[in-house]
Amino acid sequence: MFSVIYTFDVKPGSENDFVGAWSALTELFKEHAGSGGSRLHKAAAGNYVAYAQWPDRQTWEQAAEKLPVEAGPIREKMRKSCRSIGTQFELDTIVDLIQDK
Repeated sequence: MFSVIYTFDVKPGSENDFVGAWSALTELFKEHAGSGGSRLHKAAAGNYVAYAQWPDRQTWEQAAEKLPVEAGPIREKMRKSCRSIGTQFELDTIVDLIQDK
């Protein structure tokens, strides 16, 4: 498994737009591009952190080209709601002790 950790500095007042767009885009990645899903967290400092799981690096690297056309406006809404978006870590899983629900 391969995981990616992202950070988002969301503009004040844009939190609902961000969370809605992030959620919709994540669903499209799951449905069309092979993502294993993602979790979004809010840090005490107010910024957001997400991690996404993928079967492997190649699937992640090719994911954007597999999205349907409706992903474009959703992605743009998410970008406009943020001051910055960063990919902090690209991680190969060594041990996985998180239980499936």
